[in-house]
Amino acid sequence: MSLTFIVDRDFNNSRLDKWFKEKVLNIPQSLIEKIIRKKKVKVNNKKTKTSYRIKEGDTIKVFDIENYKSSVIKKNIKYIPSTKEKNKYGNFIIENNENFIVLNKPNGIAVQGGTKSFKNLIDILNNTKFFEDTKPYIVHRLDKETSGIIIVAKNKKYAQLFTSLFRIRKIHKTYIAITNGILKFKKKTLIDNLILEENKKKIVQKAISHIKVLKTSDSYSLVELNPITGRKHQLRKQLFKIGSPIVGDTKYSFIKNKKESKLMLHARKIKFMINNYKYEFVADYDTNFNNFIKKKFKNY
Repeated sequence: MSLTFIVDRDFNNSRLDKWFKEKVLNIPQSLIEKIIRKKKVKVNNKKTKTSYRIKEGDTIKVFDIENYKSSVIKKNIKYIPSTKEKNKYGNFIIENNENFIVLNKPNGIAVQGGTKSFKNLIDILNNTKFFEDTKPYIVHRLDKETSGIIIVAKNKKYAQLFTSLFRIRKIHKTYIAITNGILKFKKKTLIDNLILEENKKKIVQKAISHIKVLKTSDSYSLVELNPITGRKHQLRKQLFKIGSPIVGDTKYSFIKNKKESKLMLHARKIKFMINNYKYEFVADYDTNFNNFIKKKFKNY
């Protein structure tokens, strides 16, 4: 038995093995390599290698893979949003065009599903009118507890473009945070070696962020943050290290067993350029964040 596929635009210039994993069978890499090595996959009627870069319009034939189906890795169950929930997320859209959307992510929802987060932004968006003829591509992330601007691509071309722009630091993000304690400086560059634990190994990563103090009160500081690198929990860790953890942060804080509010960290602005056109977007504070600012920082 054989299966025939025509490569679509989203997989142009993708590796054959990556295409196979997503479009045919989600099986371990070693099995994919074995199938291709045994000439059970042909591109335009020619045998090829796992690393071959396929092109839009290529014809791919897959032969005799029925016996491998018992080894398919079960995909995570998708979160199915209600109609009310799908309509609700339409209110958070800041920009919507043929290649990407920009939205103001609410506090409390994960960007994608995981072991600790079933409900997630990507599964919700995938069921909305904004992705009727395509699917959402993640190009960067925000913590579940962080609100604010996030970009989601609508096709693989722009997903790769945004990924490249983030990698070469051509996308500039500005965050606003409310921290515990009064910071004594006006501006500063934070440079730290942060430790990331991954698969029981400790990885040291250099983290750089610019910080500007906008306002202080009796026991809080309102700060603007511009991360240069993009490490996991970077801003939360760096503010904790200087003794001024973010309000509402129960993971990186000296204040134990006291949750004053939701995490007071908001992705406020994002700027980038594509084809010599400048894009700049601003995300409004949610009611909780806005009320906290008004309460703690008079006349701001």
